[in-house]
Amino acid sequence: MAMASSSLIAFKPTLFTPPQPQRRRSIVVASSAEASKSTATSAPISTTWSLDSWRAKKALQLPEYPDQNELDQVLQTLSSFPPIVFAGEARSLEDKLAQAAMGNAFLLQGGDCAESFKEFNANNIRDTFRVILQMGVVLMFGGQMPVIKVGRMAGQFAKPRSDSFEEKNGVKLPSYRGDNVNGDAFDAASRIPDPQRMVRAYCQSVATLNLLRAFATGGYAAMQRVNQWNLDFMEHSEQGDRYRELAHRVDEALGFMSAAGLTSEHPIMKTTDFWTSHECLLLPYEQALTREDSTSGLHYDCSAHMLWVGERTRQLDGAHVEFLRGVANPLGIKVSDKMDPNELVKLIDILNPKNKPGRITVIVRMGAENMRVKLPHLIRAVRRAGQIVTWVSDPMHGNTIKAPSGLKTRSFDSIRAELRAFFDVHDQEGSYPGGVHLEMTGQNVTECVGGSRTITYDDLSSRYHTHCDPRLNASQSLELAFNIAERLRKKRLNSMQSLASFRI
Repeated sequence: MAMASSSLIAFKPTLFTPPQPQRRRSIVVASSAEASKSTATSAPISTTWSLDSWRAKKALQLPEYPDQNELDQVLQTLSSFPPIVFAGEARSLEDKLAQAAMGNAFLLQGGDCAESFKEFNANNIRDTFRVILQMGVVLMFGGQMPVIKVGRMAGQFAKPRSDSFEEKNGVKLPSYRGDNVNGDAFDAASRIPDPQRMVRAYCQSVATLNLLRAFATGGYAAMQRVNQWNLDFMEHSEQGDRYRELAHRVDEALGFMSAAGLTSEHPIMKTTDFWTSHECLLLPYEQALTREDSTSGLHYDCSAHMLWVGERTRQLDGAHVEFLRGVANPLGIKVSDKMDPNELVKLIDILNPKNKPGRITVIVRMGAENMRVKLPHLIRAVRRAGQIVTWVSDPMHGNTIKAPSGLKTRSFDSIRAELRAFFDVHDQEGSYPGGVHLEMTGQNVTECVGGSRTITYDDLSSRYHTHCDPRLNASQSLELAFNIAERLRKKRLNSMQSLASFRI
């Protein structure tokens, strides 16, 4: 079966109990403006959870489909489809993230802002996967610790919107919400939510993951290929040269390991672990792909290994939190400078009442200056509550600006500054920087300004391909990985020195 375990070769797919046909409760859809009305003092969460208990809650950011019967038919079809991922894989990822929470591993999470039907092809998938492999090698070599590779891939379609409508030249239409909901062309027909797009998104996710599994286990990700992963357009660049130098050092290490008896035929040398993730936004789709695991009796959202709740949908009494608290996948919480420390503690308690390590990843996105002011209070509140979480930096979303041309962009220097602040705060607080979450691509795009190749505002229009938010290109992604690796190396050396002093 094409969707069998990727690099998690030891796992056999567990059987799932398919959801039984049922009369679907109507959804309480709320406008974006109502989000601010939900606060940390909301009504207590009911302890009873069911697959559709979220439908009784206010649901932000959901489309209103014009034909309820067609929607029900599509959801019933999706409910009958095989799972995209398996419970054992999600449990394995949770175990790895628990190590990151303790400072013994590092999460590298990256991929497109939003996947699209139009740009779906094998080369794009391969190139993004290849850059993540390169970044993983750089981080692992610098940090001397396992790197957990998770893609924003095979399901990252839906996008939250700050406004339900957009206006151009006096024409007002519903906002584009991602290819699994409606089209991005600015015309009335394209902007009508179409439930059939969910079926296409499912099929594309399956095909994407199928290819990723093949890359992860079929020899492409073998460490012996570390020199062959450089992208053509990076051949004569500063980052390409730095990577090539590192690859040679890895080759020398592999030669030593081979001489010591760890040959290239060992599975750890031929394969890599790779997981998928996306924002849990389109709840009808997520419910349709949720299955009961026959071995544990727990429900898993089988659309991805890991899901996260966004800044706009993390209300304590909201539909998205209600749905996520009942699935056993590892979960992320996107957190901006608006998050109150006490509310974060309450949200973590709702989503992880048993305080299971690896269950919760807190993904902070707030800009460098806010990071230095706000993050310490969040870390201290979570520590006082005794909660175990993996702290991860998303240096992208707090640094979006508008270029003089009107295009959205991000400054590489601002992204790097936020990451520096993230590491500085954890050094100050004695906590662990557990990972990084990036919007990036393997393509040679010009969407973020700066970096060693010095993309300027004038360069943006030359290869600006995103139909959502600006992404780091391959060179910028690799440059950032070298920056992070240096911080991990310094942290490791400081820890070794402290341990040596303690022994003396």
